[in-house]
Amino acid sequence: MKLKAASFALILSVLVSAMPAAAGSAQKDIVDTAVAAGTFNTLATALQAAGLADTLKGKGPFTVFAPTDEAFSKLPAGTVESLLKPENKEKLKAILLYHVVSGDVTAAQVVKLSSAKTVNGQNLKLTVNDGTVMVNDAKVVKADILASNGVIHVIDTVLLPKD
Repeated sequence: MKLKAASFALILSVLVSAMPAAAGSAQKDIVDTAVAAGTFNTLATALQAAGLADTLKGKGPFTVFAPTDEAFSKLPAGTVESLLKPENKEKLKAILLYHVVSGDVTAAQVVKLSSAKTVNGQNLKLTVNDGTVMVNDAKVVKADILASNGVIHVIDTVLLPKD
């Protein structure tokens, strides 16, 4: 019995000592987490241009379906450059807010939903096909990246709201 108690205590101490390291990954906000990943440079630039970076650094919680740099590169040539111009700030803002849902929506919750209302007011269509989660026509390539103020799901396509 003493051996079992000692073994349990050892396992418990290892788990507790590992917890701060795991929790540390969620200490950065959504913007800082995305920037640190190194694959969301276009998204970070767009958030700055639209004046949304400070919002997504705020309290939240937010769920962001974050397109990678590769996803932005799929847009027609010149689209990103055009959207980053000051005169297109409102259009850029509408597109970016179409990637954000209020609250923490984890992958376990996403797979149970058929749609989610975005911060821009429009709905995203959520489907699961053969274990692949789709957000409209975008594939979720990585889910549940935790941040201090929400969660990021990486997608392979930029979502475009209806005009």
